[in-house]
Amino acid sequence: MNMSVSIVIPVYNEAENIDALVRRVSEACNELNGPWEVILVDDGSRDGSIEKLEAAAERWDGKIQAIILNRNYGQHAAIMCGFGHASGDMIITLDADLQNPPEEIPRLAEMIEQGNDVVGTIRRNRQDTLFRRFASGRINWMVKKATGVGMSDYGCMLRAYRKPVVEAMLQCRERSTFIPVLANSFAKRAIEIEVAHAERAAGESKYSVWKLVNLQFDLLTSMTTTPLRMLSWFGVAIAAGGVGFGLLLLIGRVLFGAEWAAEGVFTLFAILFIFIGAQFVAMGLLGEYLGRVYHDVRGRPRYFIDHIAGHSSLGGSDAGETAASAALERQIQT
Repeated sequence: MNMSVSIVIPVYNEAENIDALVRRVSEACNELNGPWEVILVDDGSRDGSIEKLEAAAERWDGKIQAIILNRNYGQHAAIMCGFGHASGDMIITLDADLQNPPEEIPRLAEMIEQGNDVVGTIRRNRQDTLFRRFASGRINWMVKKATGVGMSDYGCMLRAYRKPVVEAMLQCRERSTFIPVLANSFAKRAIEIEVAHAERAAGESKYSVWKLVNLQFDLLTSMTTTPLRMLSWFGVAIAAGGVGFGLLLLIGRVLFGAEWAAEGVFTLFAILFIFIGAQFVAMGLLGEYLGRVYHDVRGRPRYFIDHIAGHSSLGGSDAGETAASAALERQIQT
């Protein structure tokens, strides 16, 4: 089976890595059995990445296409843009920082050709800071518990998808999208393989502590209603505790008199504060869900393309034009 392959790579301020990225990705793709294309999506870079992407698209015209967004929309929005322009039978996503080696691409393609719908990856000997590894571990645990899909490493963007899974994701209208979880919801067969992981050669990570916190909120509120269910059980537990403590005060008053009960005034205040805190937590979570509904109801596009450099000959020029037209139509509709 010689399936065509589309490589989708979001780029944000990675000018120092682009030359090596293009060289290593093209070398890896030349090992594939079928035709291939590379779609580089610039997500509002301001460090000269755009010029390097345009030069790569001109040098590799017919193989590499550079899509320039007019501003920064986030990694997952950029990937969805790349999905909309991908023509391959399978689509492989990859970060531009080269921490996940492009040389792993043929292995992922082989797994898709074996009949899998989604191929996830687990970073072996991960070369990140202790904080990043800890935060990633907590997020992975939370996603597995909330979604019931037992994958180990949702933070690794080196992943492969069969075309029908990508088309299903493109039909989804939600704005807050976490692609690995969304893809697994459409996949019949999803597996994971171990891949190498390297230190960042140049530049710095784009995920600050604040962005990791925002990512966790997106995961909680855009993919599952589990937090609402947990909140309900938490409320039941607090109410039961309050009733139990009230009975304890009543028994103490009967056995020891009113003076003993008066000594629990400050404890009652503490319980009141617990209830108030729980109410604020509830309102915050409900606000997150209402915010997602608000963004979906407005129906704004996930992204806006400034211009496109180069073109892909994957599947012929007519197929490429059809894919681009369909992507533009989806962008307008969403």
